[in-house]
Amino acid sequence: MTPSTRAPSPLILVGGAALLVAVATDALAVIGRHVGLPLLGSIEIVQAAVLVASAVAILVATIEVRHAAVHLLVDRMGDRAQAILLRISRAIAALLFVALLAGAGWMAWDLAGGREESELLHIPYAVLRVIEIASLIATALVLIVQMIRGRRA
Repeated sequence: MTPSTRAPSPLILVGGAALLVAVATDALAVIGRHVGLPLLGSIEIVQAAVLVASAVAILVATIEVRHAAVHLLVDRMGDRAQAILLRISRAIAALLFVALLAGAGWMAWDLAGGREESELLHIPYAVLRVIEIASLIATALVLIVQMIRGRRA
């Protein structure tokens, strides 16, 4: 496998930056605890950064058709059967993301009036919910488009 020569997408840069923020924050918190200067709110920063990184990771994996998959049975079928099963698989995955979206939307709607925020740093949860909902919508839409087009993994 040769390394890709294309530039990383903005999504990968955002997800990578979020992951670096999480790792750097946790490293500084561990060092701070050992030298007697704890980094208050480090867990809150790590949680927010991991949300961004994981939302981007799921979306990028879906766009690039890079989800983990086992093809023991499917690879032994004909092209037509493979295409049908691939579309069914994408439809089920899209339904899963729509169900997750419904739950996230319900929570956002139910808690819209409350001023939810993290305890120490006051990171607003509404912003994190918007990121979550946007990634769920985007992932479901990508799966639906792939299902319609019948793009092979």
